[in-house]
Amino acid sequence: MRISVIGTGYVGTVSAACFAQLGHEVICVDIDKSKIDMINAGIPPIYEEGLAELLEKHAGKKLSGTSDYRYAVMNSDVSFICVGTPSGPSGNIELGIVKAASASLGDALKDKKDYHVIVVKSTVVPETTEKVVLPIIEKYSKKRSGDFGIAMNPEFLREGKAIYDFMHPDKIVIGSLDKKAGDLVASLYSGLDCEITRTNPRTAEMIKYVNNAFLATKISFSNEIGNICKQLDINTYEVMKAVGKDFRIGPHFLNSGAGFGGSCFPKDVKALIGKAKSIGYEPLILESVIKVNEKQPGRMVLLLKKELGDLKCKKIAVLGLAFKNDTDDIRESRAIPVINELLDNGAEVSAYDPMANENMSRIFGNIKYNSSAADALKEADACLVMTEWDEFKKLNKEFDMMENKLIIDGRHMLTPRKDTKYVGLCW
Repeated sequence: MRISVIGTGYVGTVSAACFAQLGHEVICVDIDKSKIDMINAGIPPIYEEGLAELLEKHAGKKLSGTSDYRYAVMNSDVSFICVGTPSGPSGNIELGIVKAASASLGDALKDKKDYHVIVVKSTVVPETTEKVVLPIIEKYSKKRSGDFGIAMNPEFLREGKAIYDFMHPDKIVIGSLDKKAGDLVASLYSGLDCEITRTNPRTAEMIKYVNNAFLATKISFSNEIGNICKQLDINTYEVMKAVGKDFRIGPHFLNSGAGFGGSCFPKDVKALIGKAKSIGYEPLILESVIKVNEKQPGRMVLLLKKELGDLKCKKIAVLGLAFKNDTDDIRESRAIPVINELLDNGAEVSAYDPMANENMSRIFGNIKYNSSAADALKEADACLVMTEWDEFKKLNKEFDMMENKLIIDGRHMLTPRKDTKYVGLCW
């Protein structure tokens, strides 16, 4: 099948590369010419494990890039909208990029005689595909739904494991207004061993939000339990290990820590809250999920102050800047509010992340970035662990370089040493 993918960000580039791997011909579309040049050269515009290998394998063969919407539509059978949906000031998603992409697709579609399917893969709140995207495409294409197909196909990709997740999905959800469009989208995944859930677009949109909101709820629930356990001198990891054995609950996402970040959980929960309020419903549980998550990083600094007192002129090593391991993504990283608070208290921040130093330097230009954990720890008065990088588990003699051996672990990463003051965030 011939596919065009609108947007070469995280979801778009991964989807394009994986569809090419499944044997489809894929055209990437982006108004940013520098990204298109990278795609055509087989260079990923983002970091994701395994992505570079797929682009190098398929660029110039089954995968190409262009900024020309008309060329892409005329030379494909289905177009995926994979553009960003950032949060607005109130937490509701901004649909400006989705609307612009829909208008460009509609304009390109008006001269096409063959049947074409438009698929929304961007994360959008329920009713967006039917009440926003579809009317725009109809307006600019001068066609009606049925002359072309419309569908919603959410992604369930973990950053750092996105290639694996695409090729080994636990679910594929396709929401369409008509069977013909849904059948065509389903056929694109025929090489994968996974049951396909068929529904309507607004239900598919809701499945994506509920999926992420529930995972975020498990994290905030676990963090709240962890905070209580710490006050009672109970090991929350012991508690959750036993609780997770209940088949109705499961062990995943029960790890207490500094909270969740990234491009999905915070944005999606806030967007679902916004959608609920727009229809007159007060989502109390979801609002609590966000409140717990926003307070959790501050607890790191509270524990630090409890141990050190005044933080002015104290050198604090921050290990981990990405929102999670195996990515350079710092969006909603829990390290950001922690660093902000450290700086507000007059501390000197010495930071290290295996991949995210450069990205974080765009936010904080006034802290020291190091090329290794050892360099960050040198003469530090304390260390805060913010990200679950495997290399942090192996740290040992590096802590001997600290001026004061105090470690506050926000991710349950380290094994306490006898000569080191070790404080767990929730344990």
